[in-house]
Amino acid sequence: MYNNNNSTPSSSSSSETGDSVRSSVFNPSEPLRQPRTYPPVAESSSESQGFSTFFNSGYLNSSSTALKSSDSLVKNSKLSAAAPEFVPSAYASYQNDVYSDGSEGCYAEASLADLVQDFVSHLTTSPGSFEVEIDYITDTLNSWVTTEETLQELVELIYTQSTSVPNFSYTGARLCNHLSHCISLSPSSGNFRQLLLQRCRTEYEQRDQAVKGDETTQKKYHSYVLFLGELYLNLEVKRGKGAPERAVVLLGALKDLLNALFSHPDDPNLICAVKLLKLSGSILEDTWKEKGKSDMDEIIKKIEEILLDARCSRDVRQMLLKLVELRSSNWGRVYTAALSNDATPDNDPNYFMNEPTFYTADGTPFTAADPEYSEKYQEILDREDYFPDTYEENGNESFCGEDDEMDPEIEEAFERFCMESEMKGK
Repeated sequence: MYNNNNSTPSSSSSSETGDSVRSSVFNPSEPLRQPRTYPPVAESSSESQGFSTFFNSGYLNSSSTALKSSDSLVKNSKLSAAAPEFVPSAYASYQNDVYSDGSEGCYAEASLADLVQDFVSHLTTSPGSFEVEIDYITDTLNSWVTTEETLQELVELIYTQSTSVPNFSYTGARLCNHLSHCISLSPSSGNFRQLLLQRCRTEYEQRDQAVKGDETTQKKYHSYVLFLGELYLNLEVKRGKGAPERAVVLLGALKDLLNALFSHPDDPNLICAVKLLKLSGSILEDTWKEKGKSDMDEIIKKIEEILLDARCSRDVRQMLLKLVELRSSNWGRVYTAALSNDATPDNDPNYFMNEPTFYTADGTPFTAADPEYSEKYQEILDREDYFPDTYEENGNESFCGEDDEMDPEIEEAFERFCMESEMKGK
């Protein structure tokens, strides 16, 4: 066996060696180290003495103190096992904070402003869903708008959204047109369309001050001008049994707004005027011409005077020049083509639009509009040896050249192929 002095094992029999190994494993010379969480135990104490020392070290005293404390809590508690429900102490104050408005439910009742905001957000992100959603939007708003006050609030909300939300002026104008025909409430103060036009008139009367205002005031005024242009193009007014017409009152308003912009020709005002004329210039000019007026000529003359003055920046000057050029080309519109039965190469510029394109022997393209079309087309027929009698009456080819002799080179190549095939076969 191993001695206490860690000397080498003695040379004894194998049985003594095995006893020595078992003795060294199961009977260590030193006691095991106690866990760090336990108090140290004396080496000479017995197992029972070690446990008594552990409980007497303070753990038992702390446990008994905790038990006494829990007993006092149970005796003084107001909780009852027979209570119908358990309500935490802080629950009442939380409820008071959430439902301080006295309403029932987790959230406050939605308002008309929230409803309009949701509709506008949806139509802004999905403008293509207008036709699908407009009936639902109208029915919902009709259920809300039941008093004169709510109707005026609805007009103000839609006007504000149409002039403040980017890229919503067009959809807002379409929405206004639909609601002007479908909102059922019509009090003595005016229906939806009349209240909307009254709201627009408020901004119209401030045009002379707005064009000279600061950047924020001008930006608000420009949004209003562009929305009014969209409203003129989309708002329909029904008079009797005739077809709907545009709001004539807006026609004169747009001219006055343009004159106000040109009266203070700084860059932001001129850019707004260019945008409005690109949007509605062709319709405005057509309407003025129908009434025998030359208002568009006056507007273009003012633009030319501004260009001669050259107070605007180079980019804005270029925009004005492009606008004058656009108007000289009839606002980029193409004249309506003549009817198919009346169309000729002289009165219809699109007469030869769908004709096929051919190519001469040298690769020059030509169509039916070419003056030498007949001669060139005949040359193609002669070159391709294309004759109508190559087809039989039933549409099958007659193969007129079946009995023709082979070309010498082709015949020689064919004979060589036959000889090589015969040799491979042998």
